[in-house]
Amino acid sequence: MAVTLGFSFWFFIILNSVNIFSIEIFLIFIATVFVLTQLLSLKIESLLNYFAIINTKIFLGITFIGLIIPYGIFFKILKIDPLRTKIEGDSYWLKIDKIKDSNNWKQY
Repeated sequence: MAVTLGFSFWFFIILNSVNIFSIEIFLIFIATVFVLTQLLSLKIESLLNYFAIINTKIFLGITFIGLIIPYGIFFKILKIDPLRTKIEGDSYWLKIDKIKDSNNWKQY
């Protein structure tokens, strides 16, 4: 079903961009792709598994490079210790032991 929906989505986009969209052609395409995927499901399954593995590696690589590395750089520049393993003099973390009891208010 997911393969049929994916192919149908792109088929719809391509037909609309070329201005030759017809509901009859679209329904025939959906039926054809669905029948073919059901008949060839064992062969397609192994191909889709390889595609999923490669796609996952690419996605995780992009996520690591685009998200995790910049956060690490920002934490290093701002001297933020996310695990609070060491206390530095010029850190942006709040120092809990320096907060006085007179500044704390009860919520009730």
